[in-house]
Parts: sequence; C-alpha cells; structure tokens
Amino acid sequence: MDIVLVAGLWLDGSAWEEVAATLTSLGHRPVALTLPGQGDGASASLEDQVAAVLSAVDAADRPPLVVGHSAACTLAWQAADARPDKVAAVVLIGGFPSADGEAYADFFDTLDGKMPFPGWGPFEGPDAADLDEGMRSRIASAAIPVPEQVSKGIVRLHDESRFDVPVVLVCPEFTPAQAEEWIGAGDAPELARAKDVTLVDIDSGHWPMFTRPAELARLLAAAADHVAGVPR
Repeated sequence: MDIVLVAGLWLDGSAWEEVAATLTSLGHRPVALTLPGQGDGASASLEDQVAAVLSAVDAADRPPLVVGHSAACTLAWQAADARPDKVAAVVLIGGFPSADGEAYADFFDTLDGKMPFPGWGPFEGPDAADLDEGMRSRIASAAIPVPEQVSKGIVRLHDESRFDVPVVLVCPEFTPAQAEEWIGAGDAPELARAKDVTLVDIDSGHWPMFTRPAELARLLAAAADHVAGVPR
C-alpha cells in the first residue's frame, strides 16, 4: 500500500528517511512529502500544501494510508475531507486535527513572513525528553522556517464523509488514556465525531520518526495491513 508521510512544522520529507526504509522492507511504498515552502525558496500557502497532499493521494494506484505528524495531522485530515472515498485511513502522530475555521498552526512569532523554529525551550518536558544533544542539534540545524501563509492559514473542511474515514491516533508524548480524556472533554472535536478511532501507544517524545523509527514504521505498516485486510 502507498503510505503518504507528511511531517510537522519545520520538517521536510527527509525526516522520514529511516521510517521509509523500514516500511519498504515490510512491503509498503512510502511517499515522503516535501511540501511547498519547505526549503524550496518559494512562498506557499496552506492551500498549496493541502494540494500537494491531495496530489499524492490522487497519484496512488489505490486508496493510500495518509500519515500526518504534529501540526500536519490537520493536513492529513483535510485530505480525508477532500477525498473521503480515496483515503483508506488516516494516521495522526502526536497531534489532533484543527476544526473548520481555525488557524492551521499559529503557535509562534513570525519574522519576515516566516515562522522560524523557536528553539527547544517550548518543547522541554515530555515532547523532547528522549532527544539527546546530537539529535536536538540535527533537528534544529535542518529546521525550515514555515511560511506565514501556512502557519496562519485558515483550515476549511467541507465533507462530513470525513468522519467515516478510519483514524489511528499514535500517542507518543501523551498516553492513549490522556487522548481519550481530551477527546471526551471536547478538546478534539473532529476526532470526537469520527466513527472509527483506534489509539496506539508508542514510548517516545514528540518526534518518534527520529527516536523510534523502526517501531513507528511497524505501527504504520500494521495500520496499512489492517485497512487492506491483510492477516497479521
């Protein structure tokens, strides 16, 4: 199965390198996206990034698994909204999709039309607890400022058929029990309305593609096999 991989803020497709290698060895076809505005020197909008994800969905021979990490959970969910009959399932890693009318990722200050990586201060604690200094340096040095038109772009959702698309929520820096509590409390309204949500734990911080790549790949492969009806 094609597995479309969309990394979160400041990351490009190379973030999935180790995950993709394991997915390939497990018989799947990873499609790691580098979205418009991620290091290509061009300006980009949220709509441009959504269009890039949809292009990958449309290029698949059969409905793919669409994986979003962190803020890009919203991009994966927008793909389910725009192509509910062409997305086999959505996997959300360490994040929850924004609702219609909300800003995509207006979390940090912008400078000269872009939102640069703010350093590790905001992520101290469970998010970054499993990152050693070498990994922190690697991620920070490769971080790509996010275009302001992306971070402040307004999410638009149109088709309630998205709630029929199966969802797997991978819980890294939080537990499945915490996720269930947040969903039940109304903090993740889109997932509260989704009809098929599976919560999966992974013992990592916010960036398991760097710290637990093989384990994450196996979780994604299992999700793909499940929706494809492959016995495990």
